[in-house]
Amino acid sequence: MKPSDFDYRLPSGLIAQRPPARRGDSRLMVVNRERVSWEHRSFFHLPEYLNPGDALVLNDTKVIPARLIGQKESGGKVEVLLVRKKWGPPNISNSQEWECLAQSTGRLREKTRVFFEEGVGGEFRGRTPEGLWNLSLESSGVKDLDLALKRIGFAPLPPYIRRNGDGGTREEDRERYQTVYARREGAIAAPTAGMHFTEEALQEIRAKGVSVSFLTLHVGMGTFLPVKSEEVEEHRLEPEFFDLPPETAAAINDARKAGGRVLAVGTTVTRVLESSVEDSGKVRAHQGMTGLFILPGHRFRAVDALLTNFHLPRSTILMLVSAFAGREFILSAYEEAVRQGYRFYSYGDAMLIL
Repeated sequence: MKPSDFDYRLPSGLIAQRPPARRGDSRLMVVNRERVSWEHRSFFHLPEYLNPGDALVLNDTKVIPARLIGQKESGGKVEVLLVRKKWGPPNISNSQEWECLAQSTGRLREKTRVFFEEGVGGEFRGRTPEGLWNLSLESSGVKDLDLALKRIGFAPLPPYIRRNGDGGTREEDRERYQTVYARREGAIAAPTAGMHFTEEALQEIRAKGVSVSFLTLHVGMGTFLPVKSEEVEEHRLEPEFFDLPPETAAAINDARKAGGRVLAVGTTVTRVLESSVEDSGKVRAHQGMTGLFILPGHRFRAVDALLTNFHLPRSTILMLVSAFAGREFILSAYEEAVRQGYRFYSYGDAMLIL
């Protein structure tokens, strides 16, 4: 298969630039694989499609404010996305080493100094084998660099949201580019399917007799890096950390044993569950790293239904969704979503695949 097999045309006006005014005020396209049909609803209709005994599984990773905007010594602008913390000197809380993505006005060079807010500064110290920059950070203005980074950092919005570094929306995006149940810090991108849920919606789902449980996958570069191989089968996902706790595995296995369905909220949950299913069909509680790349032809053994957003053309997550529902069917559903004016991508509307 080629990346172009997962392409589609999207008018730029349908790329959501902001979340809905109220969390959960999104549209919901309900896609039925067995009937090869779809219907147009609102997200608050989701509980209608759940049955007592089903299991809803969500990713409770918390997005860190990983985007920093600063200046080089020359005065040129530099933008940094903190990807992976390497280490901090023992007993020193104002110095850290990170691997990061970076872009600037003009060329970046090794030993380039950069300055951020609150006295936070850094120096680029060469590249990693993956092409990331090594960035040494320190703070002269505050004692605790972690707290300073949380204050000065921006939500790591994707590049198609055209306001990275807008201080006027910094707090709004730090709240809304996050799920209401986020608790374990470590992601540099949001599990966007979960951003539609409110606490009230989760309570309504529980009241229907549906179990609601959580796992963690810290979304990293592996989820959003583009496929550059001519054949998609040659692409490799960078492994990401996950933790599937015993109580979640038990809820899933109990639901399956009783004839209920497992609804994965998002492609990250899907990858963890499909990475954790045993030959017996039971899901195993454990933690580790997964680089599972799901393509059409994959046999799903842990997930019965999927709630997801509308994804970028040629992306690995669109390939996963195509594997779950069929490539041609999903692309035709996307064409229908475009005709109906759905909002696409991270802050966009949702699709429920049954």
